[in-house]
Amino acid sequence: MKLDKNLNILIVGLGLIGGSYAQALTEKGYRVTAITKDQSSVDYALEHGYIEKGYTEVTEEVVSSADLLIFALYPHVFTGWLEQYGKLIKKGAVVTDVTGVKEAIIDRVLYLLPEGVEFIAAHPMAGRELSGIEYSDSSLFKVANYIVVPTEQNEEETIEMCEELGRELGFARITRLTPAEHDKMIAFLSQLTHCIAVSLMCTSDEPGLEKYTGDSFRDLTRIAKINDEMWSELFTLNRPALLAQMDAFAETFNTLRTALATGDTEKMRSMMKKSTERRKLFDKK
Repeated sequence: MKLDKNLNILIVGLGLIGGSYAQALTEKGYRVTAITKDQSSVDYALEHGYIEKGYTEVTEEVVSSADLLIFALYPHVFTGWLEQYGKLIKKGAVVTDVTGVKEAIIDRVLYLLPEGVEFIAAHPMAGRELSGIEYSDSSLFKVANYIVVPTEQNEEETIEMCEELGRELGFARITRLTPAEHDKMIAFLSQLTHCIAVSLMCTSDEPGLEKYTGDSFRDLTRIAKINDEMWSELFTLNRPALLAQMDAFAETFNTLRTALATGDTEKMRSMMKKSTERRKLFDKK
């Protein structure tokens, strides 16, 4: 399948990411329909012109007419939806997702999809601390990374179509990773950072600290305002990779602590210089 304006695109889940996808694709001239659980989200999307049609009930007519289905759901909700309604997806359709873990769900998704339906996994590396369609914004993707996660079962044309979807959504950089590479990378760059922010916010309950903080603390803990339901599921599904990264961080942190405890200024400065040089690579251009 090639991505073109004649496709019927169905987005399942109109939260922050699903809503932002809908807005971005509609702005590019695609026809977008959505299914989501709350009527208020449908009403908001229709009122703001993000979608042509929206539903809170799953019907065969809506699902079977879709050429491209984009699932913006929690992992267990995604697989649960497919268990109940996956049989309605027509042969020749393509399914993609926005899920933050891959190895834990890909085999299950492939098992649940009807024969002739291709699943190409993807992960938009974008988000906010606030959830809900009212916070969606197509510009969310303009400086963000989009990762396509193919398997051996994917056709090259489908992989390229998913990459084109990322370009149409406006992502700054599009790359490919295997499921294992993706989960290892995401454990470090995303999940570990959330673990650190949560741990830092839980370290001290000294009253009134917010009265004295500077930007460094606010920047470091921005992501500590966290969706506990979603992130605890993502942590659990990616447990081995995340535990490995947590152990590596703990070892490095202890190295810095030992340097401070022993007065090893040279070691501390060496780590700080390495940190400074590596951080430059992450600056947004």
